[in-house]
Amino acid sequence: MKPFFLILIFVICFSCHEKNNNKSDFEEVKVAAITLPYFDSPDFTPKWDKVAHKIPKFSFTNQEGVNINNATYKGKIYVADFFFTTCPGICPKLTKNMNILQDAYKDNDDILLLSHSVMPWVDSVEKLKTYAENNNVDSKKWNLVTGDKDQLYAIARNGYFADEDFKKTQDESEFIHTENFILVDKEGHIRGVYNGTIELDLQRLMRHIKLLENEV
Repeated sequence: MKPFFLILIFVICFSCHEKNNNKSDFEEVKVAAITLPYFDSPDFTPKWDKVAHKIPKFSFTNQEGVNINNATYKGKIYVADFFFTTCPGICPKLTKNMNILQDAYKDNDDILLLSHSVMPWVDSVEKLKTYAENNNVDSKKWNLVTGDKDQLYAIARNGYFADEDFKKTQDESEFIHTENFILVDKEGHIRGVYNGTIELDLQRLMRHIKLLENEV
């Protein structure tokens, strides 16, 4: 057989092999794209098998003076964040983007929002009520909660892994301030973390909510 034909056969075989490999890679990416990972640690390493970690038990008070606890969010997909009413920095942007989510899911009872005050010694129920009124917060969709500082900080750090500095310093006296939106599924598992100040991340969050809605 002439060298030209040997080279031609080699190229054809190699090309077929590459196409098959690419198809396999595509299928793996496609599977990953329709399944959200689970998170159970502060470094947010994705895990594709269901994990034991869930949002711990909590009990706080919302802007209407109503007790809000795990039962409020049982069987619901929800987005959680941390803020305080007098925040001049990122909080207005977080609130604006939470409002976008509120409007997007206003007719969907299976999707809720939850904002925790990280300055509960200032954010009384009355303060939260005023903040809610000034920012068009729908109390049926979106709870702004206050309560015991130690409990709020504990759930932020150990439940939602929301305090990035704490995992480095382990200093419980440090003030919590994070731009993260945390996506929680109907069983209380963390399924995603997003920068709540960035519009592209907000769009990614909404796509991921759709994936959770389709989970069996």
